[in-house]
Amino acid sequence: MKTTIFFLIFIFISLQTMAQTTIKGTVSNTKNTPIEGANIYLEGTYDGATSNENGEFSFSTSEVGTQTLVVSYLAFETFKMVGDISFMKNVTIKLKKDLNTLDAVVLSAGTFSAGDNSKVNALKPLDVVTTASALGDFVGALQTLPGTTTVAEDGRLFVRGGDANETQIFIDGIRVFTPYTPTTNNAPTRGRYSPFLFDGITFSTGGYSAEYGQALSSVLLLNTIDEPDQEKTDIGIMSLGASLGNTQKWEKSSVSVNASYINLAPYNAIFTNRNQWIKPFETLSGEAVFRHKINSGLFKLYSAFDATNFELTQDDINTPEGLYFKLKNNNVYMNGSYKSKLNSSWTLFGGMSYTRAGNNLNIAESTIKNTENSIHAKLKLKNRVSNHFKINFGAEYFATDFNESYRDETLESPKYGFNNNLSAAFAEADIFISKTLAFKSGLRGEYSQLFDDFTISPRFSVAYKTSNKSQISLAYGNFHQNPSSEILKFNQSSKPQKTTHYIFNYQYNGDKKLFRAEAYYKKYDDLVKYDTDFASFNSNFNTSGHGYAKGIDLFWRDSKNIKNLDYWLSYSFLDSERSYKNYPTKARPYFANPHNLSVVGKYWADQWRSQIGFSYAHGSGRAYTDPNQSGFLNQKTKSFNSLSLNWAYLISPQKILYASVNNVLGFKNINGYQYANTPDANGNFNRRALQPATDQFFFIGFFWTISEDKKSNQLDNL
Repeated sequence: MKTTIFFLIFIFISLQTMAQTTIKGTVSNTKNTPIEGANIYLEGTYDGATSNENGEFSFSTSEVGTQTLVVSYLAFETFKMVGDISFMKNVTIKLKKDLNTLDAVVLSAGTFSAGDNSKVNALKPLDVVTTASALGDFVGALQTLPGTTTVAEDGRLFVRGGDANETQIFIDGIRVFTPYTPTTNNAPTRGRYSPFLFDGITFSTGGYSAEYGQALSSVLLLNTIDEPDQEKTDIGIMSLGASLGNTQKWEKSSVSVNASYINLAPYNAIFTNRNQWIKPFETLSGEAVFRHKINSGLFKLYSAFDATNFELTQDDINTPEGLYFKLKNNNVYMNGSYKSKLNSSWTLFGGMSYTRAGNNLNIAESTIKNTENSIHAKLKLKNRVSNHFKINFGAEYFATDFNESYRDETLESPKYGFNNNLSAAFAEADIFISKTLAFKSGLRGEYSQLFDDFTISPRFSVAYKTSNKSQISLAYGNFHQNPSSEILKFNQSSKPQKTTHYIFNYQYNGDKKLFRAEAYYKKYDDLVKYDTDFASFNSNFNTSGHGYAKGIDLFWRDSKNIKNLDYWLSYSFLDSERSYKNYPTKARPYFANPHNLSVVGKYWADQWRSQIGFSYAHGSGRAYTDPNQSGFLNQKTKSFNSLSLNWAYLISPQKILYASVNNVLGFKNINGYQYANTPDANGNFNRRALQPATDQFFFIGFFWTISEDKKSNQLDNL
């Protein structure tokens, strides 16, 4: 009996040995250098080996038939070969460098990015709330970057010689049609949206992707958080109002909600103001983000609303009793998007936004009411053919319905406005020749139903890595944009405006230091012109406007060399002229000052449990027209200067006391001048300086975070 058992075991082992197949070969790179330590195995099994110093490997397997041989090694693309086991007895494998590694070249000309996955970190999202001059506004923080221009009385983004309408803002890839809160003359606006809901910011000052259109100068991309790390509640008590936020999280879903109330009445009662407020600025706003995982996809629904109202009388040289202004605004924005990985190479994205904005204005004896309804729908596919080639293509549709009515003591006009429908398609390819050389080539086509006009916009960029930490980039592109609603509501017989961008960029990024130098040239064509002081029913319009903008932007950020200090410096030189709107001749626009400088610093003091920050902004004088002298835009204001300080004190791990003051030195900045409509007895036009409502602004806030880990607070990541 024992003999029989031993015989059966011998037969079984013999059969198993006879069924074993030996797989062997060599692993090297594309230059035939052997790779030691590569992992080689059959997918779905434990059979495998590691290559030796000569790149050789050998192992046995009992698997038969068609199998997948996998070879992987750090910093190289994973290799897979599908075939019959019997043909894997002398395999020669060459691994290619992985072009997605951190030291690979990045296509970055014209673009500042920030976020967890960014390779070009300029500003982190947290910088928005800790930059002294920003006052919690992401637009204010971006104004410390090169390429932006100091237009203190406006508050929007003016980029590289373009006016504020030439910059468009997107949330999760979908257009925001009304991104700023309403305001009055000589009072800066703010972005509508809370920075705490976003974890990624990409600010393109030019040469941006073919995926984005209808922006002559730049795009700002804001990405909401995909997945919150925990449930928490945020409470804010401020000198201007209060805020409340909460995040709830489940297995596949989460929701974040923010609400805030701002009222300037108490502040105006304490600090002097150049405006005569009848009803101080008041706004109630709220935001919500719902997220739900669906297999390999993520659905996000973002919604925001705000209601704003105020009433005041402002000094006016032509109206002794002052100019009366009253505004009520309601704004609703909804944005839904879905992103899914279809398989190992294909990704699908679809999204749609809806905006409804209503304004009710009273200016002196005039009443203006307008309503805007806008939608944006986008469908996009991305195919990762290989690590060397990726393609991105899609289509989108924009629609805007704008209506306005005007009434005063002598005139009551019928409703007027426009319907602006635009269809677009785009395709773009990323081609990585190696870890040191990459190209991006794209094409965008747009059809405007309003103008019955079709435009083609090619885009191209190339980047070459000069060392492990530095690279150079070039970018070129054509960009089209329909005129703004201030033009279209009076005139629809027009065509898209156009710019052409040329950009050269050098960048060093390493050891917690970032340096960027960028030179650019922009050419403007088909800009809208009219022959009255302001666009109106009586204006004669044409598209003969043109211009240029050229300059150099420099940026340096260092968070390593000085212990506990993070700082950055940015400088921009701008030379720009254009003929547009009612300009009688080509001239430097009023918003395009030649020199802009920003210095921002943040120091963590351990012994004080505090972060102390400062922000200094300088802008050279801006052009204005003095009617007492010949010429157009013939004078310049004095330079703009402002030094802001802030202090964040960590009371406990989740309680922060925050204080800031803007323009702490009290610089008497002048934004321009208003001249009388008629000359005095001596033939001179009198004037008054246009100054901010207040020379300084003070802010105090207490912020309390209640979270599961009892440690989460806004100072953790500084």
